[in-house]
Amino acid sequence: MASSIPTEAPTDIRILALNCWGLKYIAKYRHERMSEIGRQLALANPSPEIVGLQECWTQKDYESIRDQTRHILPYGKFYYGGIFGAGLAILSKWPIEESSMFGYPLNGRPTAFFRGDWFVGKGVASARVRFGPGSADVAEVFCTHLHAPYEREPNDSYICHRTAQAWEISKLMRGAAERGHLVIGLGDFNMLPSSFAHRLITAQSPVRDAWRELHPDSSLAAAIDPVEQARNRPIPTAEFNLSENGATCDGSFNTWRWSENMRKRLEKGEDIVIENDTPDPRGKRLDYIFVGDGGYPPAFPPSRWSVESVQVSMTQRHPTLLCSLSDHFAVEAVITRSPARSTYPPSHPDSAPASPDCPTLHTTTSKQVSPNAALSPETYDHIIEMTHKYVYRERSQRRWRLAHFIASIVISIGCMVGVWWIGNRTYIGFLLILISTLNFAAGVLDGLIGGLFMSSELRALKEFEWEVRNARSLVVAAESGAGAVSKETERDDKDC
Repeated sequence: MASSIPTEAPTDIRILALNCWGLKYIAKYRHERMSEIGRQLALANPSPEIVGLQECWTQKDYESIRDQTRHILPYGKFYYGGIFGAGLAILSKWPIEESSMFGYPLNGRPTAFFRGDWFVGKGVASARVRFGPGSADVAEVFCTHLHAPYEREPNDSYICHRTAQAWEISKLMRGAAERGHLVIGLGDFNMLPSSFAHRLITAQSPVRDAWRELHPDSSLAAAIDPVEQARNRPIPTAEFNLSENGATCDGSFNTWRWSENMRKRLEKGEDIVIENDTPDPRGKRLDYIFVGDGGYPPAFPPSRWSVESVQVSMTQRHPTLLCSLSDHFAVEAVITRSPARSTYPPSHPDSAPASPDCPTLHTTTSKQVSPNAALSPETYDHIIEMTHKYVYRERSQRRWRLAHFIASIVISIGCMVGVWWIGNRTYIGFLLILISTLNFAAGVLDGLIGGLFMSSELRALKEFEWEVRNARSLVVAAESGAGAVSKETERDDKDC
């Protein structure tokens, strides 16, 4: 549709992020739920002005939401990527001037087909939204869905993937801030507020976690997780988890986290009510809205936007199916253009205490020479060590897979010799041919994975490690320079 530049910039913007759980063939009641999500967005009062959707996998589901919200969100983009799609979409009240899809270099493994991360185009959907006539009246919106955690940190075998992804999106958001634009990062980040990836994002880019901005004492994880248990807080209620902790996933109110027996009762039409004071030990926050626009003082001007309000929304159930609209709730925030203020609160970049299993991210004390050098050398060393550990694993896996490929060739040749030797007189020849075929097919698959996929992943890891080492060298050089200046000052004082 034809776009028109707004004649006046708004003083506040309402943002919403939702993981729709629109997995094709897997998510139950997908069509009905996606249609209701669109209807509820259209009925929202006040209505959101920028919306980021994740796990919206099909064009049909996107169009269903798009058609119902077109009167309040006339601009939209469905993003393509990967083998089965990116699952990302951005809707906006204002014109989208530019759009890009950045695929993550590290994103799962093809052998973990039952998890599916590698087969979908996980990355960052980016839209440049023009909300006013001024040169700075631009919002760069980044919608993403990071790699899912399958184990607890620090033993999560995909922690290197999620760290690299956090690094990538922080670079994109930092670049937008350097251009003087409003930065909005939203989506299902699959991370806890106490995680390494969360602290990496807020340290490497000039953005603030909207929820922690207004709820600095909110939970760091689910109540059953060690990092939260260490705080010695009582088990939160379902209502407290929504209103104070911002729990968007695994909470007691979400019907898709109920027991199978409760879901069967729901399917029979029984409207089960969860009381507000129900204990909620598993609810946690995985969905985020990050906001920033200032950059790094003193080289950048102070932030002009502040977080006015934030809440968990889209908690209502489907009117006829009685189920939750998704296995996640939405997070919604209102940001307001305000007078000049400090870009960061005093606790930036790590407003959340460090997890016992995850090192604290320290900023450098010397004068910052590069935005990419915002951490201490020890933190960069930790990332490099993490990368080396994963590289060792992948190289070992590659050797075994290539060895299997070579072995499969030898076995297939042996089977062919066996068939030639015994002829076609018995059923043994058929079995040998079958074994040879299946064995060679498996070997070729392993050879492709080991020779192509893993080589590509190892090269991506080399690129990531170079960036981290480069940032570390900038920090060390800055600290050395600051130390030299300090010693020179001491000498001058003594001479005087």
